[in-house]
Amino acid sequence: MPHSEFAIRTYRDEDHESVVQLWRQVFPDAPARNDPVQDIRRMMRAQPDFFLVAHFGPRVVGTTLAGFDGHRGWLHLVAVAPDHRGRGVGAALVREAEARLAKIGCPKLNLQVRSSSPEATGFYERLGYAVEERISMGKVLPPGSSNS
Repeated sequence: MPHSEFAIRTYRDEDHESVVQLWRQVFPDAPARNDPVQDIRRMMRAQPDFFLVAHFGPRVVGTTLAGFDGHRGWLHLVAVAPDHRGRGVGAALVREAEARLAKIGCPKLNLQVRSSSPEATGFYERLGYAVEERISMGKVLPPGSSNS
């Protein structure tokens, strides 16, 4: 998906350092379990075709991870470098993820926004997402554990 200032493509190994730096810049308060190096490794094992980067020349200026479990799709780590915000990078990443998920039959896309980030909520609302009456629940699993 070409744009006047940036292009979107699937993540490549040479993007690794740029993505790690971007996520550390954009998500400075992420919990330790959200280590960028481990997140990249896990995504590359799971659904690498849904790991998208926006680049301006050789520089990565945005990312998103998407996934589909056969029932719902999810968006994660929509990140745009502060000096590239307001240029359509985030919207283009989300639209490309939506298109890729729709192509494989994903009927609905979900995402979570931290309540401390109202600007993110507004961003997604402008893209057609709505706040749904749900309770978000989570459980942190010990590394290497199995609940079977």
